[in-house]
Amino acid sequence: MTISMYQASAPRFANTLKNLSAILDKAQAHASAKKIDPAVLLGSRLYPDMFPFLRQVQIASDNAKGAVARLAGVEVPKYEDNEQTFAELKARIARTIDFVASFKASQIDGSEERDIHLKLGSTEAHWKGMQYLLGFALPNFYFHAVTAYDILRHNGVELGKRDFIGNP
Repeated sequence: MTISMYQASAPRFANTLKNLSAILDKAQAHASAKKIDPAVLLGSRLYPDMFPFLRQVQIASDNAKGAVARLAGVEVPKYEDNEQTFAELKARIARTIDFVASFKASQIDGSEERDIHLKLGSTEAHWKGMQYLLGFALPNFYFHAVTAYDILRHNGVELGKRDFIGNP
């Protein structure tokens, strides 16, 4: 049996983004209940040289929309990265989910051998579709999604594994 590139990508991205949106609701509620300025959570980091929570969410969003677009061979939409509130991050996630959900399996399946070229800083990376999805896009997406989760958990937001994974 071969892997469905669509099933391994779009639904996985959409599911985790939906869970991340629900996590944002819990973070907002936590900030309100504890009388914490939301900007404190949005700017929190696990370590000084890591991106803050807000940027982790933006990058997770970028990874999801970029991966499905590249696998489908279409242009990656550009977002401004100007979100400053939980509500704005939720709107970005919703827009990303809508974009990811707009693809049909037929647009992504068969992309295992598609050439993917990506500029990463000053380096140009080249992959085939399967290698890109499984070796870069998914791990990078999950890294930023879980780091966002970890930042909130570290700051006292009551989250558990089920919040990250969601309901089966």
